[in-house]
Amino acid sequence: MNSQLRVVKCPQCGTPVPWGPESKWRPFCSERCKLIDLGDWATGRYRIETQEAPDAMNAPPESAPDKEPGST
Repeated sequence: MNSQLRVVKCPQCGTPVPWGPESKWRPFCSERCKLIDLGDWATGRYRIETQEAPDAMNAPPESAPDKEPGST
């Protein structure tokens, strides 16, 4: 087994971060970078553009089936 500790770059600021149990905020270097990234997700900065299916989003919802005669 390789005894070298893997080092990754913080996705927010690029600071080298050791990938191990001592890195509390991995893959981020700090709580600050983690919260900045979370805020970017919450505001929609990270989104995947898609094409809407034709008429699928604008179709009216299906009505409930009619009750059988004589039921209440």
